[in-house]
Amino acid sequence: MSGFRKFLLRGNVVDLAVGIVIGVAFAAVVAALVADFITPLIAAIGGTGQFKDRYFTVDGQKILYGDFINKVITFVIIAAVVYFLVVVPVGRLMERYKPTADEPTPTKECPECLSSIPAAAHRCAFCTSAQADAAPAT
Repeated sequence: MSGFRKFLLRGNVVDLAVGIVIGVAFAAVVAALVADFITPLIAAIGGTGQFKDRYFTVDGQKILYGDFINKVITFVIIAAVVYFLVVVPVGRLMERYKPTADEPTPTKECPECLSSIPAAAHRCAFCTSAQADAAPAT
């Protein structure tokens, strides 16, 4: 049981839980905004009542396109907010801290296996042979 408690109290699990709760709350707010403000404005332009109640019938079956459009608008708003407030700033931050490769690391060829290794290496990473210009190992 203590291992499970340690798992739950790790920082990244708690952060993930907080993020999910905030995301669900944000989705509820956006859904309310769309259902109570945006689509009623669209319905008012069309001249009829509640937009979510709009439907058409095919062979006696109701197709509720108004509710579907509400959910599509909600999804688009949430996706736009996530993109512009999370993805773009994180991308810029990662670009800023990305290591610059101005100058390639000088390399030399291992005489044993002919692999390319860093010039400062004392042993070959591939065949583990000691390099001639290397100081003796202690």
